[in-house]
Amino acid sequence: MIEGPPGVGKHDLAEQLSARLNASLVLDDPHNPFLAEHRAGRPGAGFHAQLFFLLARHRQQLTLCQTDLFSQRTVADYLFDRDKIYAYLSLDDNELFIYQRLYDLLIRDVPAPDLVIYLQAPTDVLQRRIRERLRTEPETQAPGLDIGELNEAFNHFFFHYGASPLLVVETSAVDISWPQAVIDELLKQVDDLTHGTRFYVPRIT
Repeated sequence: MIEGPPGVGKHDLAEQLSARLNASLVLDDPHNPFLAEHRAGRPGAGFHAQLFFLLARHRQQLTLCQTDLFSQRTVADYLFDRDKIYAYLSLDDNELFIYQRLYDLLIRDVPAPDLVIYLQAPTDVLQRRIRERLRTEPETQAPGLDIGELNEAFNHFFFHYGASPLLVVETSAVDISWPQAVIDELLKQVDDLTHGTRFYVPRIT
């Protein structure tokens, strides 16, 4: 499973890796009927949006288990556990109490992935990439949270993550269209990572 803050290139990498590995591709669904109201500041909409995402992702993970896709090669562009990052940044204490109780029940059904690739970059790099994407893809939605705060939260979460082997990839010098030379180097890192955390800085652009 591939993770990282907005602008880091996880969706494109998931597509590239799934094609290269002949694996099933699982994508996070950005559709959420409460998201527009949340970004407009309507009271309670943030809580509704967060619960909608949590339940939708849980349903998708259960579907994967029931169809036995986890016995095959599967590449996903999100980690179920990281739903908490957004919850802790956007919910108040009362909402968070309810959310955490529900999350603790649902996480029991979700198997840990064999490997997590965490893509990271400094905040200024993420901001530049997001601006470029908004110019070239006007239909793209900008992140609803402060990107600096979100980036810090992602780094904190994965600094403490230990449920699966973790490859941390620093993407500042990488063309996130992910050319084949970069994929080749990345797969070399993936092949022999069976436990713990490894930090990797690609040098191919």
